[in-house]
Amino acid sequence: MAMEGLTQPRSETRRKIVEILKLRGPQTPQQLAEALGMTAMGVRGHLAALERDGLVTHRVERRPRGRPGFVYELTEAGDELFPRTYPQLALSLLDALRALYGDQAIEKLFEKRNEELLRSYRARLDGKPLEERVQELARIRTEEGYWADAEKRDDGRFLLIERNCAICQVAKRVPQACQAELELFRAALPDCTVTREKHMIRGDRTCTYVIAKRGRGGTKREQSK
Repeated sequence: MAMEGLTQPRSETRRKIVEILKLRGPQTPQQLAEALGMTAMGVRGHLAALERDGLVTHRVERRPRGRPGFVYELTEAGDELFPRTYPQLALSLLDALRALYGDQAIEKLFEKRNEELLRSYRARLDGKPLEERVQELARIRTEEGYWADAEKRDDGRFLLIERNCAICQVAKRVPQACQAELELFRAALPDCTVTREKHMIRGDRTCTYVIAKRGRGGTKREQSK
């Protein structure tokens, strides 16, 4: 059973533990030890490492006789190590939507998604100085899988740098996705101009956005990008 993901177990034994938990559901250390042909103490060491990595969790299970025992199971992150077809499903649905209702329907879909995202963004950004807002925006984007950083340039403007595209397969086929991202940032920072300086879809290594206080260092042409 193949696994994928950014944080895979670092040893073959831990990968086998994750696979057993996926196949059999919650297990005690003793059950895992029997399946792996090793001691329960040895299994506990691997479980502790997997728990530190956020891939498994445990609960206390009370028994009719004897002391309570630990039962281990996969976390959501652990379960996500196994193959998923989310991008293919998303692309299939978007293609169907376009075939039925045209590009305008795709644009409306991303506009609606932006409305929902914007509420959560503004709750974390509003009321803060610009530098803090850009840093917080980078944290939000990292949480969403974009591996983002914020930098301040010598001219007082800021950079939002995304080193990973969490929706790359969709963005390559549906340009509305990238435009929606730009519009989301502009709505989240209404007192700023936001322009895209680098774009992974064009072959750049990052998607980089220049953020400046409105009226500072942004021409009308730049603001339309």
